[in-house]
Amino acid sequence: MKRVLLPLTAILFTLSIQAQEVASVTDYSSSKETISSPFDTIKNKKGQILKEIVVTGNKPQKPVSASRSGIKPMDLPQSVQVIDNEIISQQQAIRLSEVIKNANGVYVSSARGGAQESFFSRGYDMSANNMLKNGFRYNSGSIPEVSSLERVEFLKGASALLYGNVTPGGILNLVTKTPLFTKGGEITMQAGSYDFYKPAIDFYGPLNKSIAYRFTGSYENSKSFRNYIKNDRIYFNPSFLFNISEKTHITVQGDYLSADWIPDFGTGIIGKEFLNFHRSANFGALWSNGNTKSASASVLFNHDFNKNWKLSFNSSFQNYDRSQTSTSQLSNLDTYAIRGDWKRGLTRAKNQERIFGNQLSLQGTFNTGSIKHQIFTGADWENSLATAYTFAFYDNAGNIQTTEAKTINLFTYDPSLESTIVPYNSRATQILNTDSRRFGTYFQDLISLNQYVKILAGIRWSWIESEVTTYKEKVVDKIQTVKPEDNTPTIAPKRLDNAFSPKVGLVLQPTKNISLFASYSNSFNPNTTGTTVDLKPIKPSIIDQYEAGIKTDLWRGILSTNVTVYQISNNNLVQNSPFAADGVTTNTDTSLKVLAGETKSKGIEIDITAKPFEGFKINAGYSYNDMRYVNTPIAVGNAIKGDRVARTPVNTANLSFFYTIPTGTLKGLSLGAIGNYIGDRIGGWNNQYRLEDYINPNTGETEIDPETGKNKQILAIWDREIPVKGYITVDASVGYEWKKISILCRLSNITNELNYTVHENYSVNPIAPRQIMASLKYKL
Repeated sequence: MKRVLLPLTAILFTLSIQAQEVASVTDYSSSKETISSPFDTIKNKKGQILKEIVVTGNKPQKPVSASRSGIKPMDLPQSVQVIDNEIISQQQAIRLSEVIKNANGVYVSSARGGAQESFFSRGYDMSANNMLKNGFRYNSGSIPEVSSLERVEFLKGASALLYGNVTPGGILNLVTKTPLFTKGGEITMQAGSYDFYKPAIDFYGPLNKSIAYRFTGSYENSKSFRNYIKNDRIYFNPSFLFNISEKTHITVQGDYLSADWIPDFGTGIIGKEFLNFHRSANFGALWSNGNTKSASASVLFNHDFNKNWKLSFNSSFQNYDRSQTSTSQLSNLDTYAIRGDWKRGLTRAKNQERIFGNQLSLQGTFNTGSIKHQIFTGADWENSLATAYTFAFYDNAGNIQTTEAKTINLFTYDPSLESTIVPYNSRATQILNTDSRRFGTYFQDLISLNQYVKILAGIRWSWIESEVTTYKEKVVDKIQTVKPEDNTPTIAPKRLDNAFSPKVGLVLQPTKNISLFASYSNSFNPNTTGTTVDLKPIKPSIIDQYEAGIKTDLWRGILSTNVTVYQISNNNLVQNSPFAADGVTTNTDTSLKVLAGETKSKGIEIDITAKPFEGFKINAGYSYNDMRYVNTPIAVGNAIKGDRVARTPVNTANLSFFYTIPTGTLKGLSLGAIGNYIGDRIGGWNNQYRLEDYINPNTGETEIDPETGKNKQILAIWDREIPVKGYITVDASVGYEWKKISILCRLSNITNELNYTVHENYSVNPIAPRQIMASLKYKL
């Protein structure tokens, strides 16, 4: 089993280093911990000093930092899953999408041109505010490095009380590796299909009795099953732990990623037909390129006043910069007269964001008579400055060019005849700066009336202010322009949103190993696009969540289960207004909005973790989700009442096992497999209302409106939904560990299943085919 060396006095610190100490009932952590102390010595009966002690048990040991408040898992009226580094290593995961195969109910929604991976849960997009690193929101426009992760935490459902402006689908928190006071580490080399090569290092140890360090780093050079696609990534993550005293601890850490990648928008759709090309077919220009750079630095301060009260202050800075130049998505293929023709659009983009955040929190326990209170209170603040550049391509005469000069045909496309040089020059025509400030304060109390009945109650107040400044170029003539940054900017009025986010839950524990819970919480979603019909800002949408379930942790952790049912309702979904301000005139301006729509997401989630005997782990999960538009005004641009929300599968499931033989002749041999099912879903966009020319059914001709003299138009349903069938993938692995050396081989997508992630209606990305990966590791 996995053995992790920790300072004895740093147990509490390691739990609070991310300001938490909760373990999940579906945590796949090791059941054995090795602990060493930098401050205290431990003696046996003979008075001999022991360097370390070993504590064993079946219950999970790892904290769940995403829950923040230090509440024990059985006391938390919410579902949590944790995938630790042992599982990540056994899987040989190289992307976050592979890690979350273990997290029931979360799934990849699109590949975003190869630049990032987008995730959904319970019908909601998790790829913006709901992606965290070490408890702080980070820009999810890059593909995060997996080799530095200690664990990935999935806190399901609404978490607005803890994090403010987040959607109710769930929180994904990436926790990076932290220093240890025992010297060690490992060197790893991964190699696999399509010229994949990735060396990685992980060193840790003490500098002295009160300072420890850790350094992880990796380099990846790889191609892809997609033609002409490649990645070149370098990453490093240093961190230091300072034990100022037995009660005061500081962790300083940072990371840096530079990734060169080739944009890839997949293959095409004509109407609703997926074109039957080999999954390697790539129609992007050979001159396409992209680069992402991201860096972060954080300081985490923790102080224990005593065993009951703890103070934490965390501060983080992040910098993100992504640029790309390429042909655009495969769009409007059904508008060409010749089947397969396409004139490739030109696109260049540059996005930057700087995020500075602070978190101050206090945890404490006290009694009022026989009633126990466990409180969590604090405040957080964040400032984000996001910059988006808009570019235009132009020829030598100064004429704007939006596409390549020639038309290609997808069925006769020959890459050997294509140029590797960008056909036109480009320049920035607009710079959009969005300055956002967020502040929140919260209070939460877990009230234990007795050992059987507990109530969780809390509330948060969130405040968000944003200001948009636009710089546009000034065109003197086709050749001479004034750069956007040199022109007078336009500053939009500041936008202010605020909302209260309550949470209340009831927990019943007939035994210490069984918890029944029910809870209510809400989230809020600022509506930043458009105005009301009287040109006022739109208030935030308030989203209500009701959840109930049962958790069990039986036979000292041998079998843990979690069954949850939920309903999430957005009763004031922003929609296009059916009428203008006079309440009579039909509105065709999609910038005029009204809070009159409603979506409802309801479902069930079942998680099972079993450790029937030493070295053997089973993880299984199933989720059912039905998210629909249950109310929408009939107006241009609005979705259709009763339709399921796009990119949300009804059913998902996962089943995995990993077994390492602990004793005997075959000691060190490991076997594993994981299967995933993603059910039927709607790709692309939802159907919506739009204006269409009225065709007289008797004459078959377009009628003219006598009042306007133009074609008569009616409101009709625009059929845009693309049905995508479900699929199953199966991965298997085998490995062997001997002393300090281990080798592990993985065969992924054994059946060579072909399916797609569909990004809106213009391109589809095929999933990876059957591939092999091997990893050689040497432990220091």
